[in-house]
Amino acid sequence: MENNINSALILEDDADWDIRIKPQLRDFALASRALVQPLSGAEHLAYADPTFPDPRKSSGALKDILVSNDTIPPVNSPYGDNWDILWLGHCGVNFPDAALREVGKDIPKGRVIQKNDSTVPEQKYLVLAPGNEEFKTLFPPHTRVVHHAMTPVCSLVYGVSQKSARRLLYEFGVKKFNAPYDLMLRDACEGIQGRIRNTCLTVQPQLFNHHRPAGNVSHYSDISEHKGEMIEQASTQMIRWSTSLNLPKLISGDTNYDDQFPDKN
Repeated sequence: MENNINSALILEDDADWDIRIKPQLRDFALASRALVQPLSGAEHLAYADPTFPDPRKSSGALKDILVSNDTIPPVNSPYGDNWDILWLGHCGVNFPDAALREVGKDIPKGRVIQKNDSTVPEQKYLVLAPGNEEFKTLFPPHTRVVHHAMTPVCSLVYGVSQKSARRLLYEFGVKKFNAPYDLMLRDACEGIQGRIRNTCLTVQPQLFNHHRPAGNVSHYSDISEHKGEMIEQASTQMIRWSTSLNLPKLISGDTNYDDQFPDKN
């Protein structure tokens, strides 16, 4: 805010991502615009998602939205002009569902299904949030889904607009700081616990994940108890061409990247 930057990406120091992050973010941008950017040519202000921005004006069922919807070009961000937080790295998230949590009826239900994404591992490698296991059977292999966030956990990587950054500084710096940061951020996305609701978009599987180096697992976190377990091989869940694991090849110019989760024929 001091430098008047429109948006920023916040990363924890153990975040890892696929070497192909740029095309992944391009696809995410197209999906987020389809969810929150107004349709072009409409007589009145309208969105492809009938539950956005007011989910209570439409039925509570999830709405599959097409990226091909013609939207008004954004002015402030390639991800659209109506987002507050882009939750790109997490430990799990759910589709907005009032049956799972009452707050689900207050979150827009639009979601963009991106099929044939070669950067997504096969279903058997997916690690999903509790209550979201149907993801593996609902969608074909190599599918990524962009949607509004409900119950996100771990603020591993998130984008924040300047408007939302100002709001969050007030919420957490002045109003109250009463929980782990990621849970307060989740409350701000859902508009609960007295927080002002933000428009939060997320993606499954996530684009960023925790890198786990070889060695003692006590190095993974200073907020959880570990009892000296040792990990022999470094890994990053659900990231196929891990940047951390392929760093020596990136440095040397070798493009024969190691794939953590190759398809099994």
